Amino acid sequence: MTSPELAPPSDQTERRRETADEEIVVPLRHYGRTTLAVFAVLLLLGIGYGLSTNPYIAWDVVGQYFVNGSILRGLGVTLQMTVLAMAIGLVLATVLAIMRLSESRVLNAIASAYVFFFRGIPMIVLLIFVGNLGLFVKEIVIGIPFTDIVFYQVSMQKVLTPFIASVIGLVLVASAYMSEIVRGGLLAVNRGQYQASKALGLNGGQTLRFVVLPQALRVIIPPLGNELVNTLKATALVSVIAGGDLLTIAQSISGVNYKVIEMLIVASIWYLLVIALWSIAQYFIERKTAER
Repeated sequence: MTSPELAPPSDQTERRRETADEEIVVPLRHYGRTTLAVFAVLLLLGIGYGLSTNPYIAWDVVGQYFVNGSILRGLGVTLQMTVLAMAIGLVLATVLAIMRLSESRVLNAIASAYVFFFRGIPMIVLLIFVGNLGLFVKEIVIGIPFTDIVFYQVSMQKVLTPFIASVIGLVLVASAYMSEIVRGGLLAVNRGQYQASKALGLNGGQTLRFVVLPQALRVIIPPLGNELVNTLKATALVSVIAGGDLLTIAQSISGVNYKVIEMLIVASIWYLLVIALWSIAQYFIERKTAER
């Protein structure tokens, strides 16, 4: 017969011991983290208070022009430029990415040169160059080369408006950056997917459309969303060629009322609001893509 001292502990006794051990554990206190958080909050409050009470900033002017008709029209132009640049640039970027992955050395070299060139030139330089294209290209002529047969002819000044020039500059740069994003997404897909598609009888185009691209979207969408934010902010650079965007309108208004800082604050708030809305939309898009 087993004595009480040698009897194995019951499950209830073991649970009591585990509970007692958990109660003994003391969580580690992160004093440095708490101090840094308090300092950051106080710093933000101080900056906010300093800006709100600054006698040299007319906040009533900011409120007056925040929903001004001209400002809203400039915002609309900025959004149009962003959407067009991203849509056209993404199509061009996909073509460039496929060319970079092609076995043809000629296609690979052309795509690589395009990406190198338009990633290397500062966007503001490219915008000024495209905006002044009419200085040395006077006409656009479509016809048969080395003959007098002309199907269409138009003056460059009529076609290349500041808006068109701005979109062209944004597309050239955005497509170069997005092509690397798309290429990275395509390379992230396992090569076995190509072999499986070939075994099912799918050709190259069908494999890319139905198998590779849907899987690559999970890798492509996050950096693509970041590129949209960069393109939105880059639209401010078209003010150098009077592209009619938000910053161009804000600067033109400040030239009349001499409220430079106030108009820059109005433009900055609108940029931040649009980016905040896009960030929320991007979160749901990424979550929806991850579920597939």
